[in-house]
Amino acid sequence: MNTRRVLLILCFVVFVNCENKKKIETQKVVSQNTEEPFIWEGANIYFLLTDRFNNGDIANDTIIDRSVKTGKLRGFEGGDIKGVTQKIEEGYFTDLGINAIWMTPIVEQIYGATDEGTGNTYGYHGYWTKDWTRIDPNYGTKEDLKALVDVAHKNGIRIILDAVINHTGPVTEIDPVWPSDWVRTEPQCQYNNYENTITCTLVKNLPDIKTESNDNVELPDQLVEKWKAEGRYEEEVAELEEFFKRTGHPRAPRFYIMKWLTDYITEFGFDGYRCDTVKHTEEHVWQEFKTECDYAFNQFKKENPDKVLDDNKFYLVGEVYNYGISGGKYFDFGDKKVNYFDDMFASQINFEFKWNAAQMNIEDMFVKYDSILQVQLKSYGVLNYLSSHDDGSPFDPKREKPFETATKLLLSPGTSQVYYGDESNRSLVIEETIGDATLRSFMNWDDVKHDKYTQSILSHWQKLGQFRKNHPAIGAGKHKMITEKPFTFYRSFTKEGFEDFVVIGLDLPKGTKSLNVSAVFKNGDLVHDAYSMQNVKVNDGQVNIESEFNIVLLEKI
Repeated sequence: MNTRRVLLILCFVVFVNCENKKKIETQKVVSQNTEEPFIWEGANIYFLLTDRFNNGDIANDTIIDRSVKTGKLRGFEGGDIKGVTQKIEEGYFTDLGINAIWMTPIVEQIYGATDEGTGNTYGYHGYWTKDWTRIDPNYGTKEDLKALVDVAHKNGIRIILDAVINHTGPVTEIDPVWPSDWVRTEPQCQYNNYENTITCTLVKNLPDIKTESNDNVELPDQLVEKWKAEGRYEEEVAELEEFFKRTGHPRAPRFYIMKWLTDYITEFGFDGYRCDTVKHTEEHVWQEFKTECDYAFNQFKKENPDKVLDDNKFYLVGEVYNYGISGGKYFDFGDKKVNYFDDMFASQINFEFKWNAAQMNIEDMFVKYDSILQVQLKSYGVLNYLSSHDDGSPFDPKREKPFETATKLLLSPGTSQVYYGDESNRSLVIEETIGDATLRSFMNWDDVKHDKYTQSILSHWQKLGQFRKNHPAIGAGKHKMITEKPFTFYRSFTKEGFEDFVVIGLDLPKGTKSLNVSAVFKNGDLVHDAYSMQNVKVNDGQVNIESEFNIVLLEKI
């Protein structure tokens, strides 16, 4: 065979391969650009500590003097709002299949450090509020937050902020305690009944807002002095006058805080709040907060019709610590059961999921979640997670099962919460840390960029995450097993004329595999495997896939 003929053959092969690749990629895009509605019950939420994710502006790292030596990972590390925006613009979240981002609180934190046996600690995590009306300068500015929300929405990503109503920040030498008609400083909670969980401080030196009070209170002197120094006292007071006139609420502590928190909705148009320490506050507080959040969200939509994404309501997810899906709508205090769903939260964090994932057969877990979510919690949801910022017993602390973690989390019924670094194997075991600091190291971007094993893990999370994002059926739909061995199942979801069906196979043989898809797809249908990125046709109720993977994610083209 002469050289010219060899070159012609090679050119033809390259051309065919390129055309086939282009055809597959085109078909893949078509299969993933359906007009699927955004469903909170099936969303894929990324949870990050604002200070620990990405440093987008080094100029704000030391804008407040927080230079006292701290315990390991207990000071500010430089992450900020701009850093999150940068990663949205780079497509990191889109590639990961994320359609909502939950950020830890961005309000101004106490200036001082406190040492409660962990070494000096600053409020880097965002839960130690000094002033609800101001964004902490270490995180950024109002302009930064506005840009973040705008960029996120342009990329189809919702933003969830974190709301703290239960407590102020600790008292330090430069952060005085709030007035006694605002907070209590004792007793410390015992957690053995309803009363000993609510009318008390969570821990020592964490002043508890008197959320039960309906007494009128004046603004704390330290806040008045601060606002006057910042030149905004008159503006803040005028807004408070307008709020209390409109609502008719007493000037009780909780309503000041609700006003301050809902201002962020009206001004920036973010999409939800994750509510902190829910069970430590009287349940009626959350009904009142929901009313004010709904009002603020509707006001934003009226004033910014061009920025309305859809007709979803404002999303409230509650942190009722140790709530589990097995309880249905109720959390049991021991002496009292409380329903935090009706007229309060659209969803609750599911602290049970990690135990179910570790102890249950995966099909049994899917069936359990399907039956509860489709019946007892119909129209509500749970937020499943396998690692988090304050859960010291994560599913995989040593990061030995990153592929299994993704598969179980992202394919389970319910909303998924990816904790920053789940997808990159960021270590949860950091030597010389105390307590929850071990869970909060800075995001391991170097591994993402340079480590091949990390990249293989990330690829797995990306494929599953994109499939989940593109198909509400996975999180919000009905589950039905097709075959036990090999394990295949389908999910189906219908809403207002929209239909979504997918078939998934797990623990399949590598190489050639046949799946029965007759319950979902018709003979002649062309379907796409979103894991191996190939298209196949349904024949005799079956599809045959040839791939090196043991997972198949099938969607109709």
